Amino acid sequence: MSEMMPFIMFASVFLLLLLGYPVALTLGGVSVLFGVMTFGLDFFALLPMRIWGTMTNYVLLAVPLFVFMGVMLEKSGIAERMLESMGSLFGRFRGGLALSVVIVGALLAASTGIVGATVVTMGLMSLPAMLKRGYRPELATGTIAASGTLGQIIPPSIVLVLLGSILNVSVGDMFMGAFVPGLLLVVCYMLYIILLALLRPDSMPPVPKDAAGRSGIVWKTLLEAFVVPMFLVLAVLGSIFAGIASPTEAAAIGAFGAILLTLYQRKMTMEVLRAVMRETTWLTSMVFIILAGASAFSLVFRGMHGDTILSNAILQANFQPEVFLAMVMLGVFIAGFFIDFIEIIFIIVPVVAPVFVAFGVDLLWVGVLIAMNLQASFLTPPFGFSLFYLKGVAPKEVTTAHLYRGIIPFIVIQVLMLVLIIIFPEIVTWLPDLLGR
Repeated sequence: MSEMMPFIMFASVFLLLLLGYPVALTLGGVSVLFGVMTFGLDFFALLPMRIWGTMTNYVLLAVPLFVFMGVMLEKSGIAERMLESMGSLFGRFRGGLALSVVIVGALLAASTGIVGATVVTMGLMSLPAMLKRGYRPELATGTIAASGTLGQIIPPSIVLVLLGSILNVSVGDMFMGAFVPGLLLVVCYMLYIILLALLRPDSMPPVPKDAAGRSGIVWKTLLEAFVVPMFLVLAVLGSIFAGIASPTEAAAIGAFGAILLTLYQRKMTMEVLRAVMRETTWLTSMVFIILAGASAFSLVFRGMHGDTILSNAILQANFQPEVFLAMVMLGVFIAGFFIDFIEIIFIIVPVVAPVFVAFGVDLLWVGVLIAMNLQASFLTPPFGFSLFYLKGVAPKEVTTAHLYRGIIPFIVIQVLMLVLIIIFPEIVTWLPDLLGR
């Protein structure tokens, strides 16, 4: 019976989450209950030290700094300027508006990484324009929702920071490993739109020339909208990739740079600063209270030797590493239909990580695979958060059915990209190995 206790605890947490209980309270409450049952009152002497060790982790300081950077850039109006200039530049081509949404989504992912803000901004600005120009609702909504979630895989990403911390992999290596897959995903989105424009031209008509804007104004706006933010992105990622700064130090550079950029855009006011600080505090507090519950869960699970029991069971079952990887990827993908990506990171990843270590699998490769998989959790119904964000700002004629149908091709693209990375691990490991991880 004692060997079943870790899995009873795991099943209890999962069931309570599906019933709608808050993840932080569920993780903490169930962990305390099973911890007292297993270790007695001595458990309360172990738990504070475990949580304190997690809270003092220097790497995790990057989380509030990257959140601050993203929220500040979102408040600076950079997204609106990018969408306006890209729409004017590419709108005259068939499918150009959709392509501009993908490009802006990728650039915002590299600069802000705030999925909700990106989806809402592009939904408010691009969706009405695309529908007005004759784009099919399914294509317009699918493109916006998928492009808005690129911040999950394109560094700097909070998901990669958390995965690196849990898997004990350098966050800098996680950023380098996810860089090429993220760019390939953007290219695949664009190729799909171009192919669809060739096969079904009526689904995405071009913008008339008189509405596309004058080229001189477009190029001037384009330079203002892209060059300065790209300097910031290069400063953050370049300092990490070159080994000049740690991810936490680079996050501080990004936060300070975001303040300067907002001042340059003349959008900095006390109201904006208060709003940014408030949202950063809220998001950071949410992540860290879940992290505290996850630390308690991990302490109890390992204290009951759940990691050893699971590893031995998998090894004795003679599962090949490829089979176990496929099971984990399928489990994460299915879990993404029902629970949030943070919950998946803090519940499932610590349980399966020791098994991958026992198999001798590269945890950097596994981490990027999980990050790519988790990105789909923002898009998969019924609880895809990007779909909720977009539905909240979409015109009344756009139905939930349009959202669900429109996102299917992009989920298929993500799954195919996941398979491609599994078949060719070099897509992930090439850049980190080149830069000497």
